[in-house]
Amino acid sequence: FRQQLAEKAFALTSYYDTMIHRHFMGSGNSERNCPETLNLRLQKKSELRYGENPHQKACAYQLDQMQSGVFAAQQYQGKPLSYNNMLDSEAAWSCVQEFEQPACVIVKHANPCGVAVANSIDEAWQHALQADPVSAFGGVIALNRPCTKVVAEAVANIFMEVILAPAYSPEALELLAKKPNLRVLVMPQDKGMNWEYKFITGGVLVQEKDQQIIAPEELQIVTRAKPDDKAITAMLFSWRVIKHIKSNGILIANNHATIGIGAGQVSRIDAVDIAVRKAGERARDAVLASDAFFPFRDGIDRLAGTGIRAIIQPGGSVRDEEVIAACDELGIAMAFTGKRCFRH
Repeated sequence: FRQQLAEKAFALTSYYDTMIHRHFMGSGNSERNCPETLNLRLQKKSELRYGENPHQKACAYQLDQMQSGVFAAQQYQGKPLSYNNMLDSEAAWSCVQEFEQPACVIVKHANPCGVAVANSIDEAWQHALQADPVSAFGGVIALNRPCTKVVAEAVANIFMEVILAPAYSPEALELLAKKPNLRVLVMPQDKGMNWEYKFITGGVLVQEKDQQIIAPEELQIVTRAKPDDKAITAMLFSWRVIKHIKSNGILIANNHATIGIGAGQVSRIDAVDIAVRKAGERARDAVLASDAFFPFRDGIDRLAGTGIRAIIQPGGSVRDEEVIAACDELGIAMAFTGKRCFRH
């Protein structure tokens, strides 16, 4: 009993010291600096039913004083969030916040499978679902506008695990209530921290979030064919999405919606194959984004006959000239960003 009390006492006093340390650290250092000592206080939020698999025990801990993200959400209905639900919800919410326009992101197994922006949230939802309706089954939906009756009516007729939005209309909540197992979350508008933490054996890795935004004038057009304004708009949309896709990642988009995503492949050519297969005939006049440079021209050669008209990629390969030549042979425009966006 004395040991239990001592544990509570030192937890409280160490928290007090952490607050003091955090104060002095914040007042003297630039936000971009990594401190010599990193004190993180994590408060147990809940016991989870299990982890990634039923045989794994799991708990959820909230970072102290952070009122953002999934932990700060208000849940209207549905079962408690599972370990996998939390990871997928975080991925979906992070991606949808890339956009100022009405946007919808559908995530499956931590990767977006459908992303779209439109003039209304109803249109964005429809286009995101149409991107890959097979993969969307059992996924997580994130909206950056209040959920409407139209969206709720559609969601109530298919199987989804979680829906996240900044608000819901009364009609939407009434329709979603017909799916009692669907987890309905209201998300706070705070975008949260600028840093990401990933625990590995023996320590933690810390990095700035990838918040890069490429402006049109930053693109370096390296091919004889030049992308028009419509293609550039689609390329910049693609670039905002692909940084949320596990590497190696290839994304095909048309207008303001994804139509084919190849995620998490160990070779870039395999990622190209998957994205092209998923896009099918919709690839005609679309654009392709790659999260890192093409190491060989074979990825470009696979696009012959697809109708893809433009590519956005970082550039920087020793074989860039071969890749550019392949694009010139196929009449495809290509732009270099000069920046990579791996996600592991």
